[in-house]
Amino acid sequence: MTKGNVTDTRMLIGGTRPPVDDAASIMVSSPIDGTELGRIADATDEQVADAVTAAADAFAGWRRTSGAERARLMHTLADLIDRDAEDIARLETSDNGKLLRETRTQARFAARNYRFFAGLPDKISGRTIPLDAWDSFDYTTREPVGVAALITAWNSPMQLLANKLAPALAAGCTVVIKPSELAPLTTLRLAELVAEAGFPDGVINIITGGAETGMALTTDARLGRISFTGSVRTGQAIQHAATAALVPVTLELGGKSANIIFDDADVERAVPGAVAGIFAAGGQTCIAGSRLLVHERIHDQLVERVAEAARRIVLGDPTDDATQLGPVASASQRERILDHVGRARAAGARLLAGGGVPDDPALAAGCFVQPTVFGDVDPHAELAQQEVFGPVLASHRFADEDEAVAIANATEFGLASGIWTTSLSRAHRVARELAAGTVWVNTYRYSAAQAPFGGVKKSGYGRERGVEAIEEYLQTKNVLIDLSDEVRDPFSIKA
Repeated sequence: MTKGNVTDTRMLIGGTRPPVDDAASIMVSSPIDGTELGRIADATDEQVADAVTAAADAFAGWRRTSGAERARLMHTLADLIDRDAEDIARLETSDNGKLLRETRTQARFAARNYRFFAGLPDKISGRTIPLDAWDSFDYTTREPVGVAALITAWNSPMQLLANKLAPALAAGCTVVIKPSELAPLTTLRLAELVAEAGFPDGVINIITGGAETGMALTTDARLGRISFTGSVRTGQAIQHAATAALVPVTLELGGKSANIIFDDADVERAVPGAVAGIFAAGGQTCIAGSRLLVHERIHDQLVERVAEAARRIVLGDPTDDATQLGPVASASQRERILDHVGRARAAGARLLAGGGVPDDPALAAGCFVQPTVFGDVDPHAELAQQEVFGPVLASHRFADEDEAVAIANATEFGLASGIWTTSLSRAHRVARELAAGTVWVNTYRYSAAQAPFGGVKKSGYGRERGVEAIEEYLQTKNVLIDLSDEVRDPFSIKA
C-alpha cells in the first residue's frame, strides 16, 4: 500500500517549527494497516499560549494588509495546494483511510475554497446610515474579530480546514489551528505551503495535541472567535469553556440526516444516491444520509436494491482505484461502530447486509467494517437517533409527505437531508418543512464553495462556505459624527 511521505510533523508557532519531543508526543498510525506514520507534539499549555501570542502580535499588521494583498497570498496558497494535490491526497488517505479518489477531490476543493474567498477581502464594506439630525453623520465598518481558533475533525482535515481558514484570512483574522490528533498530517503539510506562499509569520499558527491542548486553546480569553467541527459532546464542552471569556463560537457538529425517497422518484437515480449518501467516505461524514426514508409503495423493492448494492461494495486498499470502501479512521472508531450494530441487532432491527468485519484475511490488519443495512428500523430506536459515523444505514417506511417530514425531523440533529421526487411542487413543499441546514433534491453530498453550509438544533450553528462564512469572522463598528460646531449642553441627550 502506497503511503504519503511525511516530511515534517513539527508545529508552526510564529513562523518557527519547534522540535517534537518524543517524551511528550503522540504517535500517528495508518488505519489501513496500522503502520506508524510519525509522531506529533502534544503541545504544552505554554506552547498553546505562545501560538495565541504570535497570532495576536501578527494581527496588528495583518488587519492593515490590503484586501488585494490578502487575496494574492490566498491565490498563491491555492496554486500550491493544486500543485501538490496528489501528495496531499496520498498523505490524507494514509492518515485517515479515505479513498484516494475522494481525497484528491477534497484537495482540489480546498484550493477552490481559497480562491473563492480570495475574491472577498477587497469587497468588505460598511454602510452609511441616515439619522434624524441633519448635522450628524453615521457609518459602519466591518472589521476582523481578531485571533480565531480553528479546530478540525479527522474525517476530512484538508477540506474542513479550508472551510474555516479561507474566510478567516479573507476577513483579516489571524489564526491558531488545531487538527485532530488522529489525522493531523495534511494540516502540518499546510505549514510548509504557508511559508512558501509568503504569509507573514504569526498569521497562521498550527498546534497539535489531544483534548488538553484543545482546552488550553479554547479557554484563552484573547480569542475573537472559535470555530469547531466535531462531536456534539466536544462542541458543548468548547461552548462552555468559551462562555467565561464571552468568546463567540461557530459549531459544525453531528448529523442524523434523512434521505427521503418518494414513490414518484426516479429509482435509477435514487438507489445510487442512497448508496453514496451513506457509504461514500465510509459513512464518516456529518452529512451522511444514515436514515433512508422510503415510501411504503416502493419500500421493499428499493431497500433490497440498496442492500444488494451494499453487499457488492469492494473493500480494500483506499489507494487502489478498484476499491469502493476503505477502512474507518481508527480501531476505536471501528469498535464504536460495531457496538452500535450489535445493539441494533439485539434490539430487533432486521439486518439486510453487512453487520461485521470482512472475512478477507488481507484486510485483517486494517480498521475495516462491512457496509451495513438495517430494514424497518423503529424511527425512535437508538440506531435512528444516534450518530454512528460509519457505514451503517437504517431504513424506514412512510405513507405520505406529512409522515416523511415528521420522521425526518424527529431527531435532535438538523444538518442535512435529501429529497428524491420528480414533482417540483413536492420538492419545494418538503424542503420548506425539513429542519435542516442543507436540503438536496435529486442528489446527495453535493458541495460548492459558493453554497453556505451549517446546521440547526444539535448540529450546531453558524455557517461555513459561501459569502455567509466571512460574517463569522467580522464584527460591526458604528461611527457617529456630529457635524455641527454647536456647543452642547452636557446634560442634554440628542436623539
